[in-house]
Amino acid sequence: MRKRSVWLLVAIAALALNLRPPFTAAGALLPDIAAGLGMSTGIAGLLPTLPVVCLGVFALAATSIRHRWGDEGVVAVCLPLLVLGSLLRAGPGTVTLFGGTIVVGAAVGIANVTLPALIKREYPGSVTLVTSLYTVFLTLGSSLAAALAVPLMRAAGGSWRVPLIALAGLALLAGLVWLPFLRRGRAITPDSGVSAVELLRSPLAWQVTAFMGLQSLLAYVVFGWLPTIAQDRGMAATAAGLVLSVSTLVQALGAMALPLLAGRRADQRVLGVSLLAVSALGLLGVFLAPLSWMWAAAVVLGFGMGALFGLALSVIGLRAADAAVASRLSAMAQAVGYLVAATGPLFVGLLHQISGGWTLSMWLLLAVCLFGALAALGAGRPLRIGAESAVRRSGERSVG
Repeated sequence: MRKRSVWLLVAIAALALNLRPPFTAAGALLPDIAAGLGMSTGIAGLLPTLPVVCLGVFALAATSIRHRWGDEGVVAVCLPLLVLGSLLRAGPGTVTLFGGTIVVGAAVGIANVTLPALIKREYPGSVTLVTSLYTVFLTLGSSLAAALAVPLMRAAGGSWRVPLIALAGLALLAGLVWLPFLRRGRAITPDSGVSAVELLRSPLAWQVTAFMGLQSLLAYVVFGWLPTIAQDRGMAATAAGLVLSVSTLVQALGAMALPLLAGRRADQRVLGVSLLAVSALGLLGVFLAPLSWMWAAAVVLGFGMGALFGLALSVIGLRAADAAVASRLSAMAQAVGYLVAATGPLFVGLLHQISGGWTLSMWLLLAVCLFGALAALGAGRPLRIGAESAVRRSGERSVG
């Protein structure tokens, strides 16, 4: 492998490490942030939901930025925004906190869309393998931030602003890794000939989008509610928090196992359905199994969700004929998908409030697994969006 390709893998991993800590660190620090700024419970509850909405809303901007400045140009926009957003969130009040959260959400939402296109462009024969690497570092960043945010705050004398400022430093380090690519730049990938309207009319594109959105909904429900469910079932608060940490860490193992599970098969239907079945089994364990099995259920759930997330990102590249289609498909799948995902924690909370228990929420999540499996049967087919356009353009160039 060429030196440039190896360094680009390091750069992708460095960027991935930065794309989840702004959210998970803030979640771990939320009680201290709310107390420090005197926020009500309702206002504080918006903080975990706002980033997910931003991921969906700002994903729509990624394609136009990429068209203007290329993939490396998108990264050159995202990293300064990550630094700025992290510093703003450490500001003096609620306005800077939420303003910084929007800036960070914009950066992450745009980067999320661009990475599958970049991977498709640079590693067309190893999409699943490189996407797995990217997913591993996403989940590691998420887990480490959640685990280290509170200890760092305590080491800093109880200041919740210090961990948020540290995230700005982490983004600066990623910028140094990316610097050779940002200075050199690349030509913009030619248009694939697949318009946004054609993409919206494609059943395969909507199946990929549904698969992305439904697995994301499961993930954000688990991030938001697993500790509460564990506590309601009788676990101590500290142990309940550790259950979520274990489940999140195991997601990295699921992501690492994805290339072995997927192999070199062009068809991912059986794999997608199987991983949703594993996730459903983990959910049943969380809700219904004896309390002593909670740890095992969290491991099963984490493994299934980690591999599912990697597969959802992989099919974006695998179902696209080229990097330009991958960019547009990524924007569609993540814009719609994350907006769908943002409703999950809200509906689960409402069902719990209405019923006073978790049974209705459990059935909702099992239904999500079922519909996700149906989406996987479509998204996993060995087809490519834009393949006809690519062949047509090739013929036109040959004639010319």
